[in-house]
Amino acid sequence: MRFINPKTDFAFKKIFGGNESKPILISFLNAMIYDGNPTITDLEIIDPYLASRVPYLKDSYLDVKARLAGGATVIIEMQVLNVESFAKRVVYNTAKTYSTQLIRGEGYFKLKPVIALTITDFEMFDNDREVISHFLFKEKERLFEYPDPGMEMIFIELPKFNKQLDQLETLTDKWVYFMKNAPSLEVVPSTMENVSEIQQAFAIANETNLNPEELKDLEDRERYIMDQQGILRKGIEEGLAQGREQGREEGREEGREEGLALGMREKALEIARQLLNVLDNQTISQTTGLSVEDVQNLREE
Repeated sequence: MRFINPKTDFAFKKIFGGNESKPILISFLNAMIYDGNPTITDLEIIDPYLASRVPYLKDSYLDVKARLAGGATVIIEMQVLNVESFAKRVVYNTAKTYSTQLIRGEGYFKLKPVIALTITDFEMFDNDREVISHFLFKEKERLFEYPDPGMEMIFIELPKFNKQLDQLETLTDKWVYFMKNAPSLEVVPSTMENVSEIQQAFAIANETNLNPEELKDLEDRERYIMDQQGILRKGIEEGLAQGREQGREEGREEGREEGLALGMREKALEIARQLLNVLDNQTISQTTGLSVEDVQNLREE
């Protein structure tokens, strides 16, 4: 068997946002948000397109959007490319989803929580090695939580997950492994056979279940992603090369400036020595640009 890549937006939506995806999405969200605990028991998958009710706000295009049984909304985005200002985009979409719940005249008490779950195929937080990061509003120094914050942001950084099949223990481990490695597998791993929802996800991801039009769409999207990754790599390499050359040029310039400064100082010292028997230290300092301490050291020599 060959499995489609769940990291592409097409495959992600097909696996987690399709008509038959409800139990899959419940298991996935419980794993990613609630450490595998069966906290979510029911949800409704809704249109992920978030049109703005306010004319000057941008429309949002999410991968999957669901409303939980208690009224909270989960917005889910799979991001392969580390595009400019992506972190700001996540905050914007979260805040927008929260704020556009109300229509004119409705009270704030009607607002329900919004959880933004973002899976990235790149590292967002270089100073931390944990795979999952969970952000809430907290007091800066004493770290107590803001009452009823309304918004949470959770990030799953796939490159930081390095467990092998025989190391998978939790439901979270298994879902993250599925997200990262499904395209390289040929069969459903035995360590995942006891999770029916993951088996269902593999069944949907089986290429044989796609029609020719869907396969072409998937191939086009994967080709686009590879092209964009190539462009990013080339840009980074060119930027590094330019930085190295600039560094060398600045080094040469700095060397010239240091040499000039050293020559000027030697000339100033020479003039100062000639004035030691004529002027006082303060006047010599003002004349040569040397410090009074430098002049005094010359006098003591």
